[in-house]
Amino acid sequence: MKNTILYLALLFVSLNAFATETKLMVRAKAKDAKFVGSSIGGAHVIVRNTLNGEILAEGHTTGSTGNTNLIMKSAHERYTQLSDDKTAGFLAVVDIEEPTLVRVEVLSPVHKKNARIQASTELWLIPGKDILGDGIVIEIPGFVVDILAPNTHQYIALESIPQSGLPIKAHIVMMCGCPIEAGGIWDSNLMEVKAMVKKEGQTVAEVPLKNPTQNTFQGVVPVSEAGYYQITVYAFNPQTGNTGVDMVNYVVTE
Repeated sequence: MKNTILYLALLFVSLNAFATETKLMVRAKAKDAKFVGSSIGGAHVIVRNTLNGEILAEGHTTGSTGNTNLIMKSAHERYTQLSDDKTAGFLAVVDIEEPTLVRVEVLSPVHKKNARIQASTELWLIPGKDILGDGIVIEIPGFVVDILAPNTHQYIALESIPQSGLPIKAHIVMMCGCPIEAGGIWDSNLMEVKAMVKKEGQTVAEVPLKNPTQNTFQGVVPVSEAGYYQITVYAFNPQTGNTGVDMVNYVVTE
C-alpha cells in the first residue's frame, strides 16, 4: 500500500514537473467604447481547455476603463497598444505541458443580468509563451438599459395618471458604464431611443424618449384604459449597430 501511494505521488510530481506556467491577459471592451472594469463590476472570464472543458483559470476583470483620448479620439496604427497597467483586465495564469487550444468565455457586465452578453473566442496557448499587453480583447456589443419608471409589476391607478400621460424614465449607458449625453463622446443625438407600449399583448404606442440629462431618457405614454401593460425601451445606434433593451410589466387599475 505504501509503495502504491509513493508511486502515485512520484507520478503526480513527475507529470507536473513538465507543466509550464503561462500567462494570458484577457480584456473585455465595450463596442464603440472602453474597457469593462471595476466601475461597472467587471466582466467574468473563464479560460477552458477545449478538449475536455476543464477550467484552467477563472475570475473578473478589474481596473479602469482606460485612456479615453487614446481609445476614442486617436487614430490607431498597427501594434498600437490601447491599454496600460491600470486598464481593466484579467490575468489568467495556467500550467500546461503542451500547446493547448483554449476557449476564452466572457460574461459582461457580470452584474447587469438584463444587459449581460456572453462572448467567446478560441486560441492556442503554448507553454511559457505569455500573451500580455492588450492580450486577448473580446468585444462586448450593446447598451445597458434600465427602466426606472414605471416599476416592474407596479399597480397604477388610472385616475392618478396625468392628462399628459404616464411618465417613462430609463437610465442608459455604454457596456463599460461610459456616459451618454447630447453632444458627448457617446452622443445621444446619434441614437434612437424609444418606448414600445403594449396593452394585453397589442401595441398601443411607440414613444421617442428624450435625453435631458446625462444617461437619463424620458417620455410620456398616453393611457386611457385600465389593463395589463408592457413597456419595452430600446436604444439603437445606426452608425455602430449597437442595440440594447429592457422591459417591464405593470398594471393600470380602475
